Amino acid sequence: MSKVIISCAVTGAVHTPTMSAHLPITPEEIAQQSIDAARAGAAIVHLHARDPADGRPSPAADVYMKFLPEIARATDAVINITTGGSVAMTLEQRLEGALRASPEMASLNMGSFNFAMFKMAERPRTWKHEWEQPYLQATEDGIFKNTFKDIKYILQTLGEGHGTRFECECYDLGHLYNLAYFIDAGLIKPPFLVQTIFGVMGGMGADPENVLVMKQTADRLFGKDYVWSLFAAGKNQMAFGTMGAVMGAHTRVGLEDSLYLGRGRLATSNAEQVAKMAAILRELGLEVATPDEARAMLALKGRNNVAFI
Repeated sequence: MSKVIISCAVTGAVHTPTMSAHLPITPEEIAQQSIDAARAGAAIVHLHARDPADGRPSPAADVYMKFLPEIARATDAVINITTGGSVAMTLEQRLEGALRASPEMASLNMGSFNFAMFKMAERPRTWKHEWEQPYLQATEDGIFKNTFKDIKYILQTLGEGHGTRFECECYDLGHLYNLAYFIDAGLIKPPFLVQTIFGVMGGMGADPENVLVMKQTADRLFGKDYVWSLFAAGKNQMAFGTMGAVMGAHTRVGLEDSLYLGRGRLATSNAEQVAKMAAILRELGLEVATPDEARAMLALKGRNNVAFI
């Protein structure tokens, strides 16, 4: 593989405003950081929405529509909208933005799991907003729910109904087998993006051996029908992105997954992380894929076939 797709997860629903002044919150900030990330080399921007008043994760389609058109006007990046939302949202809420936008891509968690963020609430902080600490603490007794019925509903309503293709997020080995079930059922067709994820508490740990296990399993289940990407959360972001690239994977960075550029150094923007990963790829003798090259690899419906341009 010579062309590597860089995805950038711009804001997410994990980190809270207290953790970094550089985390984009308002529609204007999300739009500008997405545009800058695309200019730095991200072919795909993966997007959540936040309440501009206090930064809490928001499912509101009206909020998405305040930044999606701006990003589309300024870049040709593939726009990928979450169907994961946050652990506090219902399935209907999680789909609100994507169903309004009818994007080329959307994320899709391939199973339920204990998406735990409560350890982040234990560090002494002066919280900016009253919602932040309780939101994180609640995940000690919470679960991200995506049952087989939920996944089928998303694939039928957003996939078949809108022509949206998916970033199939696999946080554990069993998620690959869940994905195989939906392929056999004819609801996911090749080429499909398999995003293997490491280092999220409750999912597969960020151990190099786990990368090989996930890759070997995916090869056995999917053969040549899939496009492989990986990322690790937190401190392992750049190391795992580099390891994955050496092994033939595409990669994802962004402030959703890590707030840092290096040890003890907060990233000042998503673009800064993208630029660092792009530089690493070039040092490895690899090229950074353009948005149109990513569209071709993933057989996407095209940027003009969305509902926000």
